[in-house]
Amino acid sequence: MEDVSDPPFRAVCKANGADLMYTEFISSEGLIRDAAKSKKKLDVFDYERPIGIQLFGSDVDTMGECARISTEAGPDLIDINYGCPVKQVACRGAGAALLRDIPKMVDMTAAVVRNTPLPVTVKTRLGWDDTTKNVVEVAERLQDVGIEALTVHGRTRVQMYKGDADWRLIAKIKENPRIRIPIFGNGDIDSPQKALEYKNRYGVDGVMIGRASIGYPWIFREVKHYVATGELLAPPTVEERVAMCRMHFEKSLEWKGQRAGIFEMRRHYAQYFRGLEGAKQWRTRLVDAEQPEIIREILEEIIAAEPVMVG
Repeated sequence: MEDVSDPPFRAVCKANGADLMYTEFISSEGLIRDAAKSKKKLDVFDYERPIGIQLFGSDVDTMGECARISTEAGPDLIDINYGCPVKQVACRGAGAALLRDIPKMVDMTAAVVRNTPLPVTVKTRLGWDDTTKNVVEVAERLQDVGIEALTVHGRTRVQMYKGDADWRLIAKIKENPRIRIPIFGNGDIDSPQKALEYKNRYGVDGVMIGRASIGYPWIFREVKHYVATGELLAPPTVEERVAMCRMHFEKSLEWKGQRAGIFEMRRHYAQYFRGLEGAKQWRTRLVDAEQPEIIREILEEIIAAEPVMVG
């Protein structure tokens, strides 16, 4: 998740039970050009493990070289993003655009596999549109060139994030006797009940959770508890919400510096305090604050006010 799944965000997800995480996707072109933003995304930390570096690009040789560069950063695996649907990525021939050129996707994947001793995984979608849902073929061909796991988002590129995710083709991949690698499902998992229901119904080896974890990293612990016991955990208290938001904020300052850390944290406050009495005024004050001390004081005020959940 671009500009979301950075080390501060991954820290709070890991603290709440995420088993495997990936970096933000990194542009292969930016990495080759030694762009500062792309290089910064290579930062991985021991507390995150297992952690995968996720790459995207449109040139086969460049992606192979970036696999070598990424390996030197010390992740546990390399992931290739063939699923991003956004225009500025797909129109450059990267992300989900490769679903329209399966031979090139296969060549690119093989190049990445050749250039790293690490496991290589892939994330993709069902196809480009409803007439080209080719993910069953994609799974076989990518397995044949050496990937060790595949995650499938249950929408086409044309769908973007609209409509409901369709996991039926994901199940067909699992049912294929040729497939021996783990298959993970992604799309619309926003509750413990749905995570377990989809895992059982579609036979996947696991589920990937993305958007539902933004501002709510507790979803990972809730899913794991529900799978283990069949019982739902109580939602996080106000104190837990503030503590996790504070952890995220402090990690953001530590990794990005004060100015960027404060600015980029602003996108998360609405989600951390969604449904909390007076959430709008707290969010507004946090977004307007420009000094770490002020933000810390506001977070303490939220606890002292003892607000209740209203929705």
